[in-house]
Amino acid sequence: MTTRRVISSQDPKGQEGSKRSVKSGGLISRRGKTKGKTPADVDKSSARTISSTKKSKTDDFVDARNMPSNQAVSNRIGADQDQQGMGVFVRPKVIDFQARVQEKKSVNRRVVLIRTGISVLVLALVAALVWLLFISPVFRLHAEDIEVSGGNAWVNNERVETIVKGQGDRSLLLISTGAIERDIGGMAGVTDAQVHKHFPHGLRVTFNAQEPTAILKDSNDTMTAVDREGRVLNTVDKPVNDIPIIQVSNLEHGKSDLVVKQTLRILSAMPETMRHSVTKVTADTQDSITTELNNGERVIVWGDSSDLKLKLAVVDKIINDPSKIGDKHQLDVSAPLRPIVR
Repeated sequence: MTTRRVISSQDPKGQEGSKRSVKSGGLISRRGKTKGKTPADVDKSSARTISSTKKSKTDDFVDARNMPSNQAVSNRIGADQDQQGMGVFVRPKVIDFQARVQEKKSVNRRVVLIRTGISVLVLALVAALVWLLFISPVFRLHAEDIEVSGGNAWVNNERVETIVKGQGDRSLLLISTGAIERDIGGMAGVTDAQVHKHFPHGLRVTFNAQEPTAILKDSNDTMTAVDREGRVLNTVDKPVNDIPIIQVSNLEHGKSDLVVKQTLRILSAMPETMRHSVTKVTADTQDSITTELNNGERVIVWGDSSDLKLKLAVVDKIINDPSKIGDKHQLDVSAPLRPIVR
């Protein structure tokens, strides 16, 4: 409800105000505007308003229902809310529920299509990356790019390169350097190996090849070089300088014989200079292993292969000290805490 103050007709100033109101277009609305009326209509409306309110006193209640509108109802229906004032005559919006359902379905279809497209794109990128890294020739191993070093006369580089080439025509990313190192390290005469990938197509292999620990000579005078674990390196036609010879009945029996294994363990633990000076090895039992140095100049009785570090230290101290070895030529260290010089 709108309350308006009506100026009394007895107040001269009020009459002048009323006249000014009539002349300016009748009742002054809250917005101070008159719309859709001619001056004549405005005058009539103002006259009715004045006549209906002339008996009201100042500050009396005015019934808004008796007040004329300055805007036609037909003009206010459907007009914008900002132009409707109180907005009493507002035509409600009609919602088409079927259209809304169709719109919602359309939005859902778009969301599904977008998500499906993103998933397909991600899968395509992953597949392309897998193909690039593991299948394509971009990182494939080339045989001509394999480099091997560290071989000697007993373990040549070609044997090691054959193992590396067994990896096949594969991507470097699928090749395990640890597996290659284990395969090479398991070869007879190889102590250790290092394998490094050299992208995009190569491998670098470095290994340490040892000399034979001894040569096993069987009853047929066939000589076979073996490493410290009894693994066969090569067959030789004649004795090799600086490599001791162990007499066995046959090769297969010799490789598995406990006495031979104990002897190989002792020989491999010797310093290289001492091992090169060994000219003969004898062993009736695994507790009586004996080596001759420099064609019998020194004879060392080792017993078995236990306490090797202590035995080696005792041997080194005695045979290199003339005051201890004197003119004797045999040293028994089978009991290293009580060595015997003969």
